[in-house]
Amino acid sequence: METAARRCALAVAARAVAHRINADHTDHAGPTVPCRCGNTAHYAGRKEKTILTALGEMRLERAYYHCDACRSGFCPRDRVLGVEGASLSPAVTRMVGTVAAMVSFAEGSELLGDLAGLTVNAKQVERTAEALGIETAEDERQHVVSAEDAEIAPTMYLGMDGTGVPMRKEELEGRPGKQADGSSKTREVKLCTVWSAEGCDEEGVPVRDEGSVSYSAAIESAAMRDTDETCSAFARRVEREARRRGVDRAKRRAVLGDGAPWIWNIAGEYFPDAIQIVDRFHAKAHLSGVAKVIYGATSDLGDAWAKARHDELDAGKLHKIVAALAGHYRSCTEASKRDEVRKCIGYIWVNRRRMRYPDFRAQGLCTSTAVVEAGCKVAIGTRLKRAGMHWTIRGANAIIALRCSKLSGRFEDFWERRAQSLVAS
Repeated sequence: METAARRCALAVAARAVAHRINADHTDHAGPTVPCRCGNTAHYAGRKEKTILTALGEMRLERAYYHCDACRSGFCPRDRVLGVEGASLSPAVTRMVGTVAAMVSFAEGSELLGDLAGLTVNAKQVERTAEALGIETAEDERQHVVSAEDAEIAPTMYLGMDGTGVPMRKEELEGRPGKQADGSSKTREVKLCTVWSAEGCDEEGVPVRDEGSVSYSAAIESAAMRDTDETCSAFARRVEREARRRGVDRAKRRAVLGDGAPWIWNIAGEYFPDAIQIVDRFHAKAHLSGVAKVIYGATSDLGDAWAKARHDELDAGKLHKIVAALAGHYRSCTEASKRDEVRKCIGYIWVNRRRMRYPDFRAQGLCTSTAVVEAGCKVAIGTRLKRAGMHWTIRGANAIIALRCSKLSGRFEDFWERRAQSLVAS
């Protein structure tokens, strides 16, 4: 009874709204109007269009103009109503964007039917969400200034990481990968995360402040050369997110990463005064990996050796770790094992100033990229790495933009600007 009553009530409301709009002929601007091609379009009567609104289907009549020069027609009111070139109203488009950012297109279609009583097939959900995601991505590029009066935490953290997303075959041609035949199945999404962590848990470990995390991500390059006139696309993304969040106005800044050189290149370029920290658990993972190479994958002796190195890492005794590694390097006869040990020594040496964990803890700083790792799962993996999914770069970036906008609390501002642009037109 509830569902039937709602359906009837919405149908009555839809007819009332359609009657009100159709009775208004102010969209008839005279016998001619300028066409976008630069010529003159002539009035050709009123034309019907059926659109799907939050109230259900609605049949609208609009003044129609046709241009003989470019042989195209248009209805001025369509843009005002936000349905130019579309069959969904702005309210339904917003619903589609919301469900597509959170669940698969098929699940989104089902949710729209169950919760809103709207029939939007999965393919239309996909097309609408992709177009809206492209708008969202452009809005992210255009609006980067944070409010000057916004409160900024004393310490702001910025983390970067990458995670692979399954792609369609045509998007992977010529790209090397980790498959047995040297091919690739994924493209890397690079993610920038900004947060604050002023509180601590019972053990004195900083805990991220609720609601402080924001994300910005895309499948784009972070590569930079000294001869490049402009920075990489991802570097510019990081700079925008940092500026949007007021990182430049924080008293103290810290950049966290897993040790990848591209992370520190961006950090050095845009945040030269920031404290650089290698994620402590990634560093421990490196040591555990070397232990398996030296002692075997299932060795109690290897586990004990790794545990000792982890304790030394926590204590800031990097020289002891290097000494232990150097001993194995000298005694090892297998070239492959020696190479892995050498790489680990180099990793510690290059990042030694980023592994001063006792000093960082004394300053109350985060030494873990758990927020960034969670972001890779929450912002990217949960939506784009499900079984059977294979993306185009365009489609993946559109949904990533939508999802980051929703999770970062920027979607409301984007939608307000979108609505204002329609009113201004």
